[in-house]
Amino acid sequence: MLELSLKGVKKYMDATLILEDITFEVYSGEKVGIVGVNGSGKSTILKLISGNESMHYYPGYPQTSSYGYDEGFVYLPKNAAVAYLEQIPQFPQGMKVIDILNLAFEEVHIIENQMRDLEESMKTLEGTALEKALTKYSDLVQMYEVKGGYETGEKLGRVCTGLKFDEGFLNRDFDYLSGGEKTTVMLGKLLIHSPDILLLDEPTNHLDMESIEWLEDYLKSYKGIVLTVSHDRYFLDNVVTKIIEIEDKVSKTYKGNYSSYVIQKEENLQIQYDHFREQQKKIGNMENQVKNLRDWALRADNNKFFRRAASIQKKIDKLDRIDKPVFQKKNMRIDFNTSGRSGNETVKAVGLSKRIHDKLIFKNADLMIQYGERVGLIGSNGSGKTTFLKMLLGEEHPDRGMVELGANVMPAYLPQKIVFTNEELTVLEAFREDNSILEGKTREYLAKFMFYKGSVFKKVKQLSGGERIRLRLAMLLFQDINLLILDEPTNHLDIDSIEALEEALEEFKGTIFFISHDRYFINKMSERVVAVEDYGFKSYTGNYDDYRGEIEKSKSRKLLNVPVELVKKPHTKFEDTKKEEEIVLAKVEALENEITQLDEAIVRDPMEHEELDRLYKRMQELNEELDSEMEKWMGFAE
Repeated sequence: MLELSLKGVKKYMDATLILEDITFEVYSGEKVGIVGVNGSGKSTILKLISGNESMHYYPGYPQTSSYGYDEGFVYLPKNAAVAYLEQIPQFPQGMKVIDILNLAFEEVHIIENQMRDLEESMKTLEGTALEKALTKYSDLVQMYEVKGGYETGEKLGRVCTGLKFDEGFLNRDFDYLSGGEKTTVMLGKLLIHSPDILLLDEPTNHLDMESIEWLEDYLKSYKGIVLTVSHDRYFLDNVVTKIIEIEDKVSKTYKGNYSSYVIQKEENLQIQYDHFREQQKKIGNMENQVKNLRDWALRADNNKFFRRAASIQKKIDKLDRIDKPVFQKKNMRIDFNTSGRSGNETVKAVGLSKRIHDKLIFKNADLMIQYGERVGLIGSNGSGKTTFLKMLLGEEHPDRGMVELGANVMPAYLPQKIVFTNEELTVLEAFREDNSILEGKTREYLAKFMFYKGSVFKKVKQLSGGERIRLRLAMLLFQDINLLILDEPTNHLDIDSIEALEEALEEFKGTIFFISHDRYFINKMSERVVAVEDYGFKSYTGNYDDYRGEIEKSKSRKLLNVPVELVKKPHTKFEDTKKEEEIVLAKVEALENEITQLDEAIVRDPMEHEELDRLYKRMQELNEELDSEMEKWMGFAE
């Protein structure tokens, strides 16, 4: 069974200790999530496994070691193919997206070329030379099959469909893609390559929900090892079966998905706290004994009591002390300066139409958001979500119709890409640039956003993505506001910071309107989901799970082709026999249609054995259900 393991890994970056004791094992087929706060060393672990980062040992290690040098070992299976999604490599100019994706088949193409060359040479060979060539050709064919040579088209098609790479996108010049688009292409290349060990660093960051859900299904059936660093809790719940937490430079392994890890961690902390209290009680009793024995020794002038006191003190000193667990980590403590309430109509769009170049974005779209609502805006990449926010804020203008904020609305906007006017300023200077506030008060306020001590003197250009969001939030929330507009607010935050943001937003009394593909965040924050569909807005009451439930119901109704009002009532309760007959007939037609579609799909689309088996079983179920419905329908004719 394929196994990857890290044993006692200690890692320095220059003179800074990054990781102190990282130990875990991963077996073939396991899907593992690595979690921890930003800067805890999660990405460093992936780089060590991929070989992008090397271990620097003291000469003679492990027999001799020295402070400042790395320790421990990374063990990989022999000849295992490892692929890491992180930095975008440089490619020759003029390469198109399809060229980059086809690089995943480089080894297959080399084998294929060797086969073609051998086929050509065998036309003129005879005797022993021909026999040798045939043997070599047979080996190449076998290798070609093992490397998936006969499945290249299927693999490419499957990934392109899942990540929505249409023909136009495939023919675009790779150099001119955005950073997010390049990352998605590299993800596609890795998935096509199908390495033994797949290392993913925030793979969902630039994907829309549909693509994320496809990726989840893809990874769940992935045959190799998958290690992913992610702050997408919904993704971690759906994909991983093991969580490795990096905390205080040490790793700890938990079985199960993210939700299971949260429960286990809370239980472990409670157990640790109970043991800590018991030990403290024991230490307290022992210390009282030492004190009493010393008092008796002084009163009685008896050295035996001193010796007994010293013996107990030695036991106290040798005790393996249990640390008091920290239930509440240092995190953002946000206080909103909420201004007076706005008018009831907070965000309003009427008859909105908008094109960007030749692409239609909105057509006669209407939207109303009332004061105090918490609304999540969702839709596929390029559907117009951010464009709508820009129109709302006056940065873009509609072609027709109107978009406006209501009366007395005081908005604060957190954009997806955060830019500061002067990146050379320190955090302290950037905050005070637009706010007349004393330095001491500023530092006290910034501490609520986790900028402690010397970190306020860090230059803005040196800030990480998460730090930039925290600084921008600090600047926005210092103002009087009653409408928060957030564009992908969780993208660069670690899970602890996301949860702190969620807690803070729950205290906000005004209106919250946000774009997000973080389904866990949407579940916690939204009372209504607005989806950009068919160049307009469609509202769904509730959170993301409620929205998904409505979508699934809608699909079922379309599949059965039965009117909504009939689906709601069981047909056994219909007194009108004619109406009951119509429902059964509608189900018969729907079942026949689905059987035909499955039959065509099996013939048309190449697929893996497991998927083919699943479809055949589904067809058997449908045929049995069809027979049952046909019997009912025939009964009406009797």
